[in-house]
Amino acid sequence: MKRTVRIALPDGFRRADVLGFHARDAEGVAERVTEDSLQKAVMLERVPTLLQVRLTDAEALCTVSADGSLLEDASAEALTSILGLRLDPAPFEHALRQDKVLGPLVRRQRGLRIVQSASIFEALTWAIIGQQINLPFAIALRRSFIRLAGRQHSSGLWCYPEAQDVAGLDADLLGAHKFSRAKADTLLRVSRMVAEGELALDRAADPETTSAELLAIKGIGPWTVNYALLRGYGYADCSLHGDVAVRAALHKLLQTEERPTIRETEQWLLEYSPHRTLTAAHLWASLSAP
Repeated sequence: MKRTVRIALPDGFRRADVLGFHARDAEGVAERVTEDSLQKAVMLERVPTLLQVRLTDAEALCTVSADGSLLEDASAEALTSILGLRLDPAPFEHALRQDKVLGPLVRRQRGLRIVQSASIFEALTWAIIGQQINLPFAIALRRSFIRLAGRQHSSGLWCYPEAQDVAGLDADLLGAHKFSRAKADTLLRVSRMVAEGELALDRAADPETTSAELLAIKGIGPWTVNYALLRGYGYADCSLHGDVAVRAALHKLLQTEERPTIRETEQWLLEYSPHRTLTAAHLWASLSAP
């Protein structure tokens, strides 16, 4: 089945940020990106589905192509997330308009958004995959993960796997594809909990409750929880104080002699609560800014 969806975009929408986020894997296993469009394969209601999005200045023209039947609104959540429309930057920008430290940075990067993964499960497992390794290696592991447990859409793109698909994998198989034993065990543990209903991934849940549930799982620490909340749930106040790039950006911004410690970064970010998610986004972006 195929249908078209039109989504109005806010003024100043930064399409390059959205396309850049989805273009991280140069091999394009699950996503294809051009200068004004995105194709991403996802699983919706257990059906392989291709989301094709062409971005204009005013709207996103979306085509949903499913290898089966879908409910009318099945794609709405995924499209909202992959376009970065879940968290409005306006309240953050208003709150920091006169901030002496971040204010100038925010004004230069006006309209910056957080792009989410298509599903909470994708965000959570991607956070686990990326724990304590560099980005190129994490992307390579993600590619293997998709091919091992995902399903291929008729377009040829691979859909990021769902919990039920990952739960049936073996840790030794993941190990053969360069996953550490600890990382493989954590991925399987989380996937089986989700598949069996022990762990509910619900955007409507209280963030503190969600954090506590995730932290109780062996192999998941504060950085993984906050990154999953940011990329999966779209929570506005995630503290990325343990993130190496956030600390590097803060070091650059404050021009300190030494990079701030995790504890110092946590205390500094606390001043920007309840807007720590977009604070982290602006710090990340500042590393590649002139």
